[in-house]
Amino acid sequence: MARIDAAYNYFMTTYGSNIGSRYESHKKSELRDTYNKIVKANKDAPLYKIKDMEDTGQFAIDIKEHANSMSMSCSKLSSAGDSIEDLLKKKIASSSDSESVEAVFVGDDSVNADDFTIDVHSLAQPQINMGNFLPAEGHNFEEGQYAFDLDIRNHSYEFQYNVNAGETNQTVQQKIIRLINSSDVGLNASLITGSNGDNAIQITSKATGLPEGSTTLFNITSDTSWNELNTLGIDKTIQDPVNSSFTLNGNEHSSMSNTFTVNKAYEVALKAPTPETVKVGLMKDTEALTDGVSQLLTSYNGMINIGLKYNGVHQNRTLLNEISSIAKGMQSSLEYAGIHIDEMGHLILNESQLSKIINSDDRYEAFTVLNELKAAISRAASKASINPMAYVDKAIVEYKNPGKSLTAPYATSAYSGMLMNYGL
Repeated sequence: MARIDAAYNYFMTTYGSNIGSRYESHKKSELRDTYNKIVKANKDAPLYKIKDMEDTGQFAIDIKEHANSMSMSCSKLSSAGDSIEDLLKKKIASSSDSESVEAVFVGDDSVNADDFTIDVHSLAQPQINMGNFLPAEGHNFEEGQYAFDLDIRNHSYEFQYNVNAGETNQTVQQKIIRLINSSDVGLNASLITGSNGDNAIQITSKATGLPEGSTTLFNITSDTSWNELNTLGIDKTIQDPVNSSFTLNGNEHSSMSNTFTVNKAYEVALKAPTPETVKVGLMKDTEALTDGVSQLLTSYNGMINIGLKYNGVHQNRTLLNEISSIAKGMQSSLEYAGIHIDEMGHLILNESQLSKIINSDDRYEAFTVLNELKAAISRAASKASINPMAYVDKAIVEYKNPGKSLTAPYATSAYSGMLMNYGL
């Protein structure tokens, strides 16, 4: 379990802050298509054993997350239509500090939207309750049936749970966590492990900010099981909910959420307090296209870096060869569009050359090249995302019977690098 935990910790610390992009939401048809691809990839895949290597999980996670980055950059270039050229007709918001303030244009393309400035003083925060740390294998709860009350959003709920003979503190805590999370009342519960191995329940509200006239977002009490609640300690608030604080064009404002609209034209997401004033407005036509192409190349170069990082380990030459072959096969046409390949295989954008060509009479040829590049990167991203374990060094144990193989659609859950059985 230690290595599985290490893989999860690596994922959350390295990529956790990137979760939540609007391009990561999917339609049912897209999810069904992904499922079908997993089934197809697994149908004739052999049974294999992964070599006992410390960084295998990191390698698989890196592949999958960079493939996701490539997919999102392709989606951004397709946000106005199938062709990259359509970006010239679409209004796209620009933030001078996208790490602190992210902006998306949500207004009518036929209406002009005024620029504005914003200074973020503090973000809206959720309420967090933290329970007491209890010895994982301890027995602080007697056998019996217990309950506690939860007040949230003007609703009251009673949660009941049983403690069976011999159950440990950790088992009881996990029961309560499942109870809260499965109830879908607007809270997230998780188990926090301390440095000495003791565990505590942390409960975080999904909502942020504080409604006017309120002092908390939720309260946990119990009249019948006060001793058990006191042992758990989940009624103790360690972080009060607060509203965001910011100025728009010099005027003070606050919001219960970190995401809101401005002038019915911009959807603004606050990410962090701003060290200086941020300007939000619309990109120029060529600026939006250049920015999108630059993000596409950045995501592509990120996957090249993964291949180079693990060079000599696993079978990552396959990954590096597959990704680098995209650019090598289009080198002359890419150079025409202002995209050059360096000695390591990275794609470098000459923005002035790209801007010049897309404003010339030969721009359609450049758009053809860019669309071909986007399509090739999208295909590579899909392949790597569906089965990143294809690039990991492994020993084949058994091949499936050709033509008579059975589909095991969820067997490739192990490919993701999140769950791997090193005990095989």
